[in-house]
Amino acid sequence: MTGREIIVIGGSAGSVEVIRQICRALPADLRAPVLIAVHVGAGHQNLLASILDSGGPHPASTAVDGEPLQPGRIYVAPSDHHLVIDGRILRLGRGPRENMARPAIDPLFRSAGISFGPRAIGVLLSGMLNDGASGLADLKRCGGVTVVQSPLDAVESEMPRTALLASDIDYRASAAELADVLSRLVNEEPGPAPVPPPSVALEVAIAMGRPSDSSTMAKIADPVPLNCPGCGGTLSQIRRSPLRFRCQVGHGYTAEALAHEQEGSVDEAIRIALRVIGERADLMEKMAIDALQAGRTAAAATFEERADEYRRSAGVLTDAALRG
Repeated sequence: MTGREIIVIGGSAGSVEVIRQICRALPADLRAPVLIAVHVGAGHQNLLASILDSGGPHPASTAVDGEPLQPGRIYVAPSDHHLVIDGRILRLGRGPRENMARPAIDPLFRSAGISFGPRAIGVLLSGMLNDGASGLADLKRCGGVTVVQSPLDAVESEMPRTALLASDIDYRASAAELADVLSRLVNEEPGPAPVPPPSVALEVAIAMGRPSDSSTMAKIADPVPLNCPGCGGTLSQIRRSPLRFRCQVGHGYTAEALAHEQEGSVDEAIRIALRVIGERADLMEKMAIDALQAGRTAAAATFEERADEYRRSAGVLTDAALRG
């Protein structure tokens, strides 16, 4: 086959309608299979494939583990599973979440780069945070072509915008233009095929469930004094750009996703501290009243002083929370 042979698409909030628009407008004689990963929760039904199957010229289905790729078909990642490509076979994995998501976009993009190199096209659409940015960069390292929805056109601009900052993206286009761009790219001759970095293949294996112990992580990352929000383990910094981290369980985070999770942890810690301090202040006041009623004025004064200290501490924490 001449031309490029596979299209992989990733999206999150605001991407489903764009995906429908792309799939409806792709040419009926499209030879490349289309693989799609959209962030969905574990309890969600797999409805996107049926929506796409009834609304365009190409048959669509929820991906099945071990299924061979067929030209012109659309495959959608099922909920709570990473979708990756192994040669010309689809594989589903329940490895650790990446950027709090499973399915995550990065494993799909990386696996397309490993299996198809310059014959792969990666497309990143609307979404929050920045899942997909590092996977798109890895696909490009393997020789693939990278496309993002224009941030100004996206419902949520953060994912395409961070992808543009993370690597040298080949094309950006509006939702209305993306199908035409892809139709043109699949018919172009692919470029040279660089040797994929071994670290990219290792991260695909982690998404499929390979244990990521200390010796495994040492091949691709260096330990840093940060803890994983998902499991509390020590994080290691991935040596490839953009800036990312993994723990020994395998949970993966971009710097932005990690900061987002840490912010939630800080807020929760402040709420817990305020509750505990408030309870201590209430207890000291009750102990002061009890001491007064028993005629122990010195003890009552001490308890009142400690209650005031707790109230002042609560005020400092409240002020910090409001400023944050």
